[in-house]
Amino acid sequence: MVSTFHGLETAKRGLTAQQSALYTTGHNISNANTKGYTRQRVDFQTTNPYNATFGQIGTGVEPGQVTRIRESYLDVQYRTEYNKLGYYSSISSALAKMEDIINEPSDTGLQAVMDKFWNSLQDLANNPQNSATRQVVASNGQMLAETINYYYNSLERIQSDLGQEINVTVGNINAIVSQIDELNKQIATVEPHGKLPNDLYDRRDLLVDELSKLINIEVDTVIPQQYGQPSKTAVGLYEIRIVGANGSDYGDGIKLLEVNNTTGRSSVNKLEVTTKDNGLNKPVNAIKVNGKEINNLGFGGELGGIIKSYGYQLPGEVGSGYYPEMLESLNKLTFAFAMEFNNIHTQGYGLNSEEKAPVFFDLGIEINRETATETELREAFQYHPTKNYAQMIKVNEDIIEDPSLIAAASEKGGFSGDNDNAFELANIFSKDFSEYFTETVNEFDEEGKVIGIKENKYGSAPSGLNGSFASFYAGLVGDLGVDAQSAVRNQENVQVLVDSVDYNRKSVSGVSLDEEMTNLVTFQHAYNASARMITVIDEMLDRIINSTGIVGR
Repeated sequence: MVSTFHGLETAKRGLTAQQSALYTTGHNISNANTKGYTRQRVDFQTTNPYNATFGQIGTGVEPGQVTRIRESYLDVQYRTEYNKLGYYSSISSALAKMEDIINEPSDTGLQAVMDKFWNSLQDLANNPQNSATRQVVASNGQMLAETINYYYNSLERIQSDLGQEINVTVGNINAIVSQIDELNKQIATVEPHGKLPNDLYDRRDLLVDELSKLINIEVDTVIPQQYGQPSKTAVGLYEIRIVGANGSDYGDGIKLLEVNNTTGRSSVNKLEVTTKDNGLNKPVNAIKVNGKEINNLGFGGELGGIIKSYGYQLPGEVGSGYYPEMLESLNKLTFAFAMEFNNIHTQGYGLNSEEKAPVFFDLGIEINRETATETELREAFQYHPTKNYAQMIKVNEDIIEDPSLIAAASEKGGFSGDNDNAFELANIFSKDFSEYFTETVNEFDEEGKVIGIKENKYGSAPSGLNGSFASFYAGLVGDLGVDAQSAVRNQENVQVLVDSVDYNRKSVSGVSLDEEMTNLVTFQHAYNASARMITVIDEMLDRIINSTGIVGR
């Protein structure tokens, strides 16, 4: 027989269930603008029915777990695209700074300064005896050297800043992993009791999102064997490992956060990035996690983009980087141009001079061409990658003080009309690099006539240089523009994908105030109805208790 108070218990359960739903709705509304918050709902479930003589009768409702409305697939997709956004954003930023320094085309860039120097050499060829023209050549040469110095020093300073940014990013990665570990520990105190710490889940997922922008990761969930009685919908503990762009492991798996499958104990493995000889502006040569090396830059993210801009030489990779490549190109270009200019200049004579002219550009290379052996000459004209020629180049101080030393003439005495060497100097800007470091040697034919033969007496221009000085520099600027535009375009394209995935994710997990207000009214009416049910049953019981059996008194 059904209990007399059965209806009261059913209505009371209804009150409790609707009340919990109202509280959860209020929690959603309060966090409508909280970053990373996932909307929650109470899973209602019917209580066990009562077996009456005429059949089963319902006993009401009870609130089940408070669960998050979240799609894990969208999380994975978002983190993948967010990682690409971090990668292209860092590259785009680094190349934008490089473009600001190079500043081409402009009236103050290296191209404009080169044109001024070339024009002054043309004027010198037309007026080799004019002292003012010679002074302009010396001044424009100094301007050219100082512009190259500025480029190199500015690029090197930005590269140094990128090196510091690598350290900051590594520190952020390690800090985020440590915070995730702390949240793992807090979650591990709740889940074994069958509860779901939803707000802790949200905080942890938000940190994972931030981490995915810095480096490409994959998250594995672990439910330890010794973990009490967790709910079937419990997420578990996060284990985080670095993966390549295609999701592949690095060897046996390089884990930033490890979780023991049995006990649930976790350990944080610090990420380390070291440079060659631990030197300033030296390429990155090792990326380690718990003593294990990552042998390529496939992990992407902001860290990968910064390292690619800064410079790297990892095991198994050729080694490169936007800034090292630009600095090396400037060094090679400066060395080849200055040495060839000096090569021609020292073969000529200054105004009214009986001695060959000194070097025009000073690169810190001291050699007497008249007494040096061919081996010594070739060594002097050999490019050394360890020397920063673009940082060292300057105009010979003797020429600054006495412009008459500029070798416009090709014959001794440097008479006022001799301008052959000045034309040779002016032609360097359009001269092919394959013709650098040569000297015309006079030989005689069978009839005794002089034959001018070019001999390569000093080696060759550094590898990687092709075309002329002007065309190579134009190509250098063009390549920079293409790389920068490509990075910006990729960043914009990935941003669209990130926004799209984020929109889809928020459409599932985000709080809709309209929906929550509807739920608020729904649960309020259900609560009121349950309360009304209690009133009705109370009136019924009052009739039974107080009015039954008093008829006829």
